[in-house]
This record gives sequence, C-alpha cells and structure tokens, in this order.
Amino acid sequence: MKVSDFDYELPKELIAQSPIEGRSGSKMMCLNLKGEITHQNFFNLPSLLKKDDVLVLNDTKVIPARLMGRRETGARIEIFLLKPIEDDFWEVLIKNVRRLKIDEIVFVAPELQVKLLEKGLNEGNTHKVELIYDKNKSIYEILDYVGKIPLPPYISREADDKDKEIYQTVFANKPESSAAPTAGLHFTKEILEEIKAKGVHIAYVTLVVGLGTFLPVKCEEIEDHKMHYESYEIPESTAKLINEAKGDIIAVGTTVTRCLEATHAKHGKIIPCKDETNIFIYPPKKLKVINKLLTNFHLPKSTLIMLVSAFMGRENILNAYKVAVSEKYRFFSYGDCMFLDGTQSFQ
Repeated sequence: MKVSDFDYELPKELIAQSPIEGRSGSKMMCLNLKGEITHQNFFNLPSLLKKDDVLVLNDTKVIPARLMGRRETGARIEIFLLKPIEDDFWEVLIKNVRRLKIDEIVFVAPELQVKLLEKGLNEGNTHKVELIYDKNKSIYEILDYVGKIPLPPYISREADDKDKEIYQTVFANKPESSAAPTAGLHFTKEILEEIKAKGVHIAYVTLVVGLGTFLPVKCEEIEDHKMHYESYEIPESTAKLINEAKGDIIAVGTTVTRCLEATHAKHGKIIPCKDETNIFIYPPKKLKVINKLLTNFHLPKSTLIMLVSAFMGRENILNAYKVAVSEKYRFFSYGDCMFLDGTQSFQ
C-alpha cells in the first residue's frame, strides 16, 4: 500500500495546543467495525466497559528530555534525550550536530553537561552522549530542574512548567519516555476508581515511547518503512490477567497495542518479559490480542493511523476522521479521543 492512502485534510485550527480543563471532559468518538459512529465524552468510558474486561495502561513517565545547552563558543545546541543505553550513556537527537566534535562538551547548566561520544547511530539519525552530573542526585532529579518537557512539533508554543503535570498521565510511574502515551492523558483517578468498581481489571505495561513511534514515513510504499526499536516490559500480573481474561482486552493507546501484539507475535501468547520491538502494524495485518482500543487522533500518513486502520479498516478510519473534522474534534496529543470497538455494533 502507498503512504498516500493514509492521508487526510486537517485544518490547522483543529490541532490542540493545550488540553481542556479537567482531562476527562474530552470528546470521544466511538467507532465499530460496521463503520457506525456515536459521539460521547471520555467520562462516559466506564459505561462502555463491563465486568471482567481488562483495561491495559502504559505506566511510562515522560522525562524533561529537551535540553538547551551551549558550546564553549557560546553557540546554542539543542539536545533531545531518547533513551539510556547504559549507566550515564544516552541515545539522543542533536540539532546542528555537525557543529560538534567528538568528545566536545555542551554546557546545559551547572548541574549538567553533555559529552558527545559518537555520531550517526540508527542510520545516522541519533547520537551517543555521556551525561556528566553530580552523582549525589539522580539524573531524573536534575532533569526535572534543568530540562523541558518535549512537546510534539505540531504544538506551536514553548513548553512551560504546567506541561510537566498535564503532559503526564495520572498513573505515570517509570521516568523513561521522551513522549507521553497520550491516550492515557484523559484519565483521572476518579475515572479509574469508577472503572475498578465495575469489576474491570486494570493492568499495566511499560513501553518507552521514543523515536520509533513518531518517526515520519518518508518512503512511498509503507512496506519500505523501518521502525526504530523501543523497549518494553510486561509484568507477570498483567500477562496473567490477559491470558485468563473472561472479558474484552482494551488497550489504552497504540503503545500498549504495539507492546502486546509484539509479544504475541514472538511467543504466541502474552508472557512476562522485558524486550524491545520495532513492530510495524498496518493493513492487511490483523491484531491478535486486543478487542478494543482507546486512542487519540493521529497525524496524516503516520504509522499510528496505519495501526488503527489495521484494527478497524482503512475506509472506516478515514471516514471517521472526516466526520471528526466536520464535528470539530480536537486532534493529536492534547486533543480528543476515539473508542474503537472491534467486537460488535453499537445498536
């Protein structure tokens, strides 16, 4: 299939620049395999779940991964932390990396310097650095002070301190990711308690959201696109809940979906594991684990819109996006959401 098969027109004013107040008031489009659409709000989600369903969340936490530093010459250098390789060595993106020499140190703050060790990892896209800091504090404590939340490029404003709270799920636990699992941003603690009270099991995985999720597709044929690897973990309790589920498996977000589907593809079932994946899900591939998916609206021609098209059908998704535009839904990370039901009609 061609990448252009997953394009759609989106007015710029529908790209959400900030979330609505209160998280759970976002609009929620419900779509099933017949292409039927209903319009609700996210706070209605508990009414769509039933006893013994398993709701799977990604508990990764966004780190303030955007660092603004300077060379000794005074030239500004922007560094984007992607993931730790080992100890204090990280894989990063660097703007104007051509200016930097190997072993050169970029000064971010008195508490943190970054030393360039290697250029051109992952087909030239990323680089290896060493973070130099006072070991009396953890690197995550220091990043909270000197780093900025890395908002996506379609948000045309600078991140501020408020984003450190609102670009984070209420169940975020493990500080590793350079982007939020944005479908989870709609949840409040109250909504989670309401879901539990219905007898729905809540399970967690951790997928470190990085470059692989958001790298643009630059080739014409989708089969030619190569995903980058992202690490993930499935605890024993989550594997048990999924394998013994009496109800539906509802993935919250494409990151959860990729984690579960990658594990099933490798092992034939969900097992407790720490692994990494570059799984690329697109039509006509079928999903094997999840029955339903809560997700935000995705960029045109992105791997994420291809994933939801594999689940619900390309025509269904593109028609739903056309309806979302006409109904003035808010798009992307801080926008509204979709509840995709791969099991039945809403009638």
